[in-house]
Amino acid sequence: MATDNSTSANGSIMVVGGGISGLTTALEAAEVGYEVFLIEKEPYLGGRVAQLNQYFPKLCPPSCGLEINYRRIKDNRNIRTYTMAEVEKVEGGPGNYKVSIQLNPRFVNENCTACGDCVAVCPAERSNNFNFGMDKNKAIFKSTDMVFPMRYAIDGAACKGTACNKCVEVCQYNAIELDMKPKVIELQVGSIVWATGWEPYDATKIDTLGFGKYKNIITNMMLERLASPNGPTQGKIVRPSDEKAPESVAFVQCAGSRDENHLPYCSYICCMASLKHATYIRERYPEAKVYIFYIDLRTPGYRYEKFYNTIKEDPNIFFIKGKVAEVKEAAGSNITVVAENAVTGEKTEQTVDMVVLATGMQPTAARQKLPADLQYNEDGFVLNDFDKGGMFAAGCANKPLDVVSSNQNATGMALKAIQTLKR
Repeated sequence: MATDNSTSANGSIMVVGGGISGLTTALEAAEVGYEVFLIEKEPYLGGRVAQLNQYFPKLCPPSCGLEINYRRIKDNRNIRTYTMAEVEKVEGGPGNYKVSIQLNPRFVNENCTACGDCVAVCPAERSNNFNFGMDKNKAIFKSTDMVFPMRYAIDGAACKGTACNKCVEVCQYNAIELDMKPKVIELQVGSIVWATGWEPYDATKIDTLGFGKYKNIITNMMLERLASPNGPTQGKIVRPSDEKAPESVAFVQCAGSRDENHLPYCSYICCMASLKHATYIRERYPEAKVYIFYIDLRTPGYRYEKFYNTIKEDPNIFFIKGKVAEVKEAAGSNITVVAENAVTGEKTEQTVDMVVLATGMQPTAARQKLPADLQYNEDGFVLNDFDKGGMFAAGCANKPLDVVSSNQNATGMALKAIQTLKR
């Protein structure tokens, strides 16, 4: 076991999660002089934002904001980053926590220059989780061209190891260590911010919506990856069954949200995400028809309401108020959406080339509770105890939020973490 004793117990902050909330928390604390340990379980920072094509309010690509944050982290000596790291145990109380962290093997050391020679010779492939399994990549990989840290990682489950060894042979920097082992380190910190983020709700659990049964039904996050220049189709939005450009697309809102059998709450982001996705479709295919089936539309704030009003003026975008009862396959691998129109009371059927399910936001902690003394609500979101202090949840670990709200919330949690140290 390796132990990191380089910081005093009451002078440092640990941030768990390297998505936009974790990055913001770490930077806000570090840039006013506090030592920060940033812990991320994936090989790279960026979280869900890194998977987006564009995000509100400016509809800019994630590289726009992430590149700046990565540079700030790289240049700030107060931040120590651990990727492929998972918190195993937290002991102690506010101002004095002892944390055990497992560092999982990356199999690529800091000598890596990301030249790509190893990828060219790697014979092993894996399902690309970053693209939600819509394509494959090599066992040695980067999620995108712009990552932090800028070096490759190896999927130990997919790699053939020393039986292959081709990446080791071709690497001129001695960056590949196929015998790398997990190790545990211990940190002493004064406060902890849990920015463990969210996961898209598993659409296969919603039997009536056909996801997993019919190829041309995808989720909203899958569409983000299809629309992204670094996605599986290099930005071309095509339907999965035959790579055809869709002439019509239906969006099913509240797919799993506001449903007592799945997620009983509103996931906040889904309405605006589908409105944004409608612009993706219309920009690429000017003649395409877009149908949005909704229960209610949530567009909070003047700017979002203005965006919605602009979308409503598009003659090729149709809004149908009604809960979708069924999504089924039609002739030619097309998809039929069946709903009851809440305005007319009539049953509505619309057949389209492709359906996008606006799946809800579920906190990561709902699937696996965090290894610390934390309180949760019935949906798995972490409840903040500001009176007790010491540990706080930021961003979507605490409640459903968009990117802007996550940044604001994370800034507040950085201040709360600092206040714990000052007590």
